[in-house]
Amino acid sequence: MPRWATFDCYGTLIDWNAGISGVLERLWGVERAPELLRRYHELEPEIQAERYRSYVEVLSLTLERVAQEVGYGIPEGESGILAQSLPAWPPFTEVPDALRELRRRGWNLVILSNSDRELIIESEKQIGVPFDLMIVAEDVESYKPAHAHWDRFFEHTTADEQHHVHVAASLFHDIAPARELGLRSVWINRLGEQADPEPDRELEDLSELPDTLDELVPAEP
Repeated sequence: MPRWATFDCYGTLIDWNAGISGVLERLWGVERAPELLRRYHELEPEIQAERYRSYVEVLSLTLERVAQEVGYGIPEGESGILAQSLPAWPPFTEVPDALRELRRRGWNLVILSNSDRELIIESEKQIGVPFDLMIVAEDVESYKPAHAHWDRFFEHTTADEQHHVHVAASLFHDIAPARELGLRSVWINRLGEQADPEPDRELEDLSELPDTLDELVPAEP
C-alpha cells in the first residue's frame, strides 16, 4: 500500500518569514520588520477569507494594507515585490536531505499550498527534490484552512487515509483542519509555540521526520 506524506510549503519547507522579512526590511527598515511581519501574518488570512484571489494578488494586497497601517505607501513599482521575490526564497537547511530520505524509503511526497502554480514550481526548484503532486489554491480556488486541498488530494490519488500523514508548521492553516478531517499530522514547530490543537507528533524541524513518519505509518513487509 503506497504511503503518502502531504506538506505545507511556506513556513514548513520554504523559509517564508525570512523572505517576507527581507521585503519589509527593504521597505520600512530592520527595526520595524518584526512588528510588521506579525501584522502581515494577521492580515493575510483575512484577505484570503474574503473571496478567492490569486496568491500573487493576496501578497500584493496584504502588503498594501500593511503599508496603509504604517502610514506611508509602497514606492511606485514595488507593489508586486513579494511575489517577485518569492521564487528566490530558500528552503530550510535540513529540508532537501529529509525529503530525499523520505523518497528513498518509498514515501510519495505531495505539496498542499496556499499558492499559485507558477510560484510553487519555482519553490520546488529551490528545494531541489521532486514532488509526486502539487495542489495549490489556484487549482481549487480556495485557501486552507478550508478543506478543498485535501479533498482534491484524496480524489486525485485515492490514497488510503491510514497510509497518509500531513506535515506542516501552521496550526491554523494545517494542523487544525487535518484534525477536523480525522487525519494524522506532524507539526513542525519552528517558532517554539504551544500546540493548540494537538498534532500526532511535534518536531522542531524536518531532521527527524523520516523516522517519525515511519513510526506513524510503518512500511509494509
